[in-house]
Amino acid sequence: MSETEKTTPTFVHLHVHSHYSLLNALPTPKELTYAAKADGQTALAITDNGALYGAIDFYKACTKEGIKPIIGIDAYLAPRTRHDKDAQIDKPRSRVVLLAKTFKGYQNLIQLVTLSNLEGFYYKPRLDEELLSTYHEDLICIIPSFAGEVAKALKDGDEEYARKKLTWYKEVFKDDCYLEITHHPEILDHEANQKKIIELARNTDTKLVAAHDVYYLKPEDRVAREVMIKIQSGGVVDVSAESEREEDFSFITQAQAMEYFKDTPDALENTVKIAQMCTVEIEIGTHWYFPDYKIANDRDADEELKITAYAGVPWRKLDIDDDVIKTRLDYELEVIKNKGYSKYFLVVGDLLRESRERGILTTIRGSVAGSLTTYVLGITNVNPIEYKLPFERFLNPERPSAPDIDMDYADNRRDEIIEYAKEKYGADKVAQIGTFGTMMARAAVR
Repeated sequence: MSETEKTTPTFVHLHVHSHYSLLNALPTPKELTYAAKADGQTALAITDNGALYGAIDFYKACTKEGIKPIIGIDAYLAPRTRHDKDAQIDKPRSRVVLLAKTFKGYQNLIQLVTLSNLEGFYYKPRLDEELLSTYHEDLICIIPSFAGEVAKALKDGDEEYARKKLTWYKEVFKDDCYLEITHHPEILDHEANQKKIIELARNTDTKLVAAHDVYYLKPEDRVAREVMIKIQSGGVVDVSAESEREEDFSFITQAQAMEYFKDTPDALENTVKIAQMCTVEIEIGTHWYFPDYKIANDRDADEELKITAYAGVPWRKLDIDDDVIKTRLDYELEVIKNKGYSKYFLVVGDLLRESRERGILTTIRGSVAGSLTTYVLGITNVNPIEYKLPFERFLNPERPSAPDIDMDYADNRRDEIIEYAKEKYGADKVAQIGTFGTMMARAAVR
């Protein structure tokens, strides 16, 4: 393939789900990237269900393979407002695909995902018109062909409402509003509804965009996805011959897209145009952002850490005039200073100090036990000099990643430290992390 062909794709996937659409899609970001590269595609989007869990994995995978990453979400929309949670009215949801054009757009996606969970969660994290109006900057809006409000209204025969909703989207997103069309002749009435969408787009001067909503890589993976859905919702998977002829949400090639959308070439061209507009650059591992630890007397973090560490030496009943102690401590402090981690150690020390004063049981795990600095700060309780523990296993000048101090608190009182951190550093600066549970072969079969 020539260099020119590599840079002139005919179709770009803009509506794609990875396995971060939990129990709803199969491919990993890496697998999606490989599939795109194998077909000569030069750009690819990720639009997981209401979340950005996979954004960084996807960004890294695309960057490594020379694919342009497009970050987006397939968002859930509340039928009224995100605050309304009446099961009879507010459980049904429509969808909208949002793609970030710039880093500002990516930040707006983060805001939308956060607020959809904190304020709009009802069965699913939901957005509403207010949030979309507030955080629309640098976002491309694609109204889906299945669950989009316009498509659903047309399917129900309510063209007036479809026009009304389309007008609203266009007023908010201006030229960045698109109507999605997809090719699924295997689904009853779908093609007829796509014709209605195309007609509405032509009559309202709205841009079309071609898509093939991806949930797995190959058509034969459909049953595997059905298994995932049944794990989530319960029920029995139908693997009969009749079910095998059902819908296809696999990763189609550019050639297939050209065939499917040959009657709407503008919809194909718009996938490429959108990909060209979306340029999000995320700096990964280049900057560290630590809590705003307040230091008296206008001292900087490096000086404060040294003063605090030196003050902790007699507290630990050690002698600062001992050459072994002083040499080791000064060496560690110099490494920490050069790596730019002084504030991190001060914050961790602050959390552990507060725990001691409150009588909360704590312990520290891992290679941090090899640090004399953390010992005199009261973070660890093992003297590394006495037990000949090396500092370099925890932190050394060549280590590219940040130090990792694992703190355990008594289960029945850990909430106190979380609240303390919120009060001292700001509630908007404190978050609890989540972990993804995965099923290995035995659990999956069960």
